[in-house]
Amino acid sequence: MSPNKREREYARRRYEEWQRRKAAAHARKRRQQIVAGSVVGVLVVALGAAAAISSATNGTPSTPPTSNVTAPGATPSPTATYTLPSPSLAEARLWTGTITTSAGAIGISLDGAAAPQAVANFVSLAQHGFFASTPCHRLTTAGIFVLQCGDPTGTGTGGPGYTWGPIENAPANNIYPAGTIAMARASGNGSSMGSQFFLVYKDSTIPADSAGGYTVFGHITSGLDVVQAVAAAGVKGGGSDGAPATAVTIEGVEVK
Repeated sequence: MSPNKREREYARRRYEEWQRRKAAAHARKRRQQIVAGSVVGVLVVALGAAAAISSATNGTPSTPPTSNVTAPGATPSPTATYTLPSPSLAEARLWTGTITTSAGAIGISLDGAAAPQAVANFVSLAQHGFFASTPCHRLTTAGIFVLQCGDPTGTGTGGPGYTWGPIENAPANNIYPAGTIAMARASGNGSSMGSQFFLVYKDSTIPADSAGGYTVFGHITSGLDVVQAVAAAGVKGGGSDGAPATAVTIEGVEVK
């Protein structure tokens, strides 16, 4: 083989080796990018989970008067979005309506003058169908006598995706007569109200906590016997605080 031919062959092999190394380096870089992308994806998922946990710790209250449990924002539909309305929506007037439940109809009146933010909140959620197909998840039959509703998850941890305050129209004497409709909230937090509310079926004394009392925004005008019948059936599994033995679902709420 002539010197020129050997040089050309040597140059060709060097070029091919360079190409091979270049391809190998590119492949390594690509694998590193894929791994890095996977790590970022895991971090995003982890951060999302952390945000959900944070929301679960700091969001909408889950239960009425005697619990310290708080709950995350939640919506009945994954695509639905709800926003806190202006108190002006309550129009400083008396609203009337019906909560239709699987146990029977409950007539209500809402005082937009005494509790404008609470009434505006309830009316807005009702008009958007928020309460439809939501269960009344908690019944208490000792100490305080309430049926709690308004949680779309049915777990005591749901809400509309926002919280609000301050407390409105809480009774100074801590007495909540039978027929009272009031907002649930987290213990000691007057700005933790969301969508959950409770119906008082028997006169109850509910002591104020460090945040105050509980926002009274309406009264039952008919159908108190419906709630009392649910209470008479007791708590599922016994006890005095838990899911009602008679399952109750809100089928819809109409207000005008």
